Amino acid sequence: MVETAESSLSKDRLTREQWIAHGLRTLARQGAAALKTGMLAEGLQVSRGSFYWHFESIADFRTQLLATWQERATDGVVREIDSSIMGPARLTYLMKLAFKEDRSLDRAFRSWAATDADAAKVVSTVDAKRVAYIAKLLQESGVDARASIPRAEFIYWAYIGQSSVMNSAHGTITEADLGDLSGLFTRPSSN
Repeated sequence: MVETAESSLSKDRLTREQWIAHGLRTLARQGAAALKTGMLAEGLQVSRGSFYWHFESIADFRTQLLATWQERATDGVVREIDSSIMGPARLTYLMKLAFKEDRSLDRAFRSWAATDADAAKVVSTVDAKRVAYIAKLLQESGVDARASIPRAEFIYWAYIGQSSVMNSAHGTITEADLGDLSGLFTRPSSN
């Protein structure tokens, strides 16, 4: 009986990071409507008090979810690539990383942004950062600045669109194909 009480007590002492992770999973699986204190606490089998130990309100929690997603899915990826890969391989690596990941969370944030101004602002910021980074990688590969933006936008549109393809036969692309496509986008522009 003591073990049950102790495990219940430890569940009520979840960390902020555990709440954020649960919120991200919940958003990806059930959408923004499920981001409610009671539903989240029930999903973790803890009291609401555990939630309020870490967050002032559900609005604060949602703000933290948005910031965490931006950090992990954009800012952190940029730092990782910038610190570990040099030269034209950076674009190919980014494309392989991006096109292979599960984008259910990305889709959930975009869906949330359709109905929430704060989420829309963060998604817009993420989109702008991602396109600018792709353009930077294209320029580093020899593409002139004018051509880099439309190419970056096209690559990003493909990234966003690929996750919406319902037929799995058309929703995947091989690593070799991604390497070929990267080369296609980095070729010099014709004037």
